[in-house]
Amino acid sequence: MSATVIYSDDALQQLKKLSPLIAKRIVLKIADNASQAEPLARAKALQGRLSGKYRYRIGDYRVVFTYDGKGGIVVLIVLTIKHRKDVYR
Repeated sequence: MSATVIYSDDALQQLKKLSPLIAKRIVLKIADNASQAEPLARAKALQGRLSGKYRYRIGDYRVVFTYDGKGGIVVLIVLTIKHRKDVYR
C-alpha cells in the first residue's frame, strides 16, 4: 500500500529555495519511499524533541516527516526539508 504524501507550506517553501535539480531529486525520492509497501523501512525514527517524527536521508538533505498509518489510510506529511547541518536546530 503506498502512502499519500502531503507537503507542509514550510516544506514547499524550502523546496523552492533549492536548485531545481536537487528539489526534483528530493521529490522523486520521497515519492519512491512513499510507494513502498512499508514507507518507514528506509526511514529513521528521531529522538528527543523530535520524538514521534521520522526522517529520510537524501544526499546532504534530510526530510523530516510524520507518519499516520491508522486504518486503511496511510499518510506521510512532510514537515521540513533542510541541509543536514541545519535540520536538527
